[in-house]
Amino acid sequence: MGALTAFFKSLFLKELFQGLAVTGRHLFVRKITVQFPEEKTPQSNRFRGLHALRRYPNGEERCIACKLCEAVCPAMAITIESAEREDATRRTTRYDIDLIKCIYCGFCEEACPVDAIVMTRIFEYHGEKPGDLYYTKQMLLAVGDKNEVQIAKDRAQDAPYR
Repeated sequence: MGALTAFFKSLFLKELFQGLAVTGRHLFVRKITVQFPEEKTPQSNRFRGLHALRRYPNGEERCIACKLCEAVCPAMAITIESAEREDATRRTTRYDIDLIKCIYCGFCEEACPVDAIVMTRIFEYHGEKPGDLYYTKQMLLAVGDKNEVQIAKDRAQDAPYR
């Protein structure tokens, strides 16, 4: 009996009409597609985009060259070199991130004890050559300086989860 039922289902194309019914139900429903350049989707304050190095309010960079972010990076995309200053504090002389290698996991951000490296909400960046996505310390500080207001606001909203 089962073989006869299967024969009639295939003869009358029952599965095809079931599929067309699903398509027909969704054909006249309001579309939820976002027209990207003109419309932006809402982002979480925990969005992981372009990296940035932050400064203290007095203008001094936050990074103390502990190299935890370099050690925790699974893609080995971060390179740090440090030197000791006259006041016996250690600061970075080189802080590079290769965004082609980066997997945007956020481990560097979590490992930083002074909240120096953060991932911003910026996702609209590109590079035409591989070298364009190699961010140096000066480039990362410039991103942090430009977006400090948004970064501080996101950090304040995210404080209960830390």
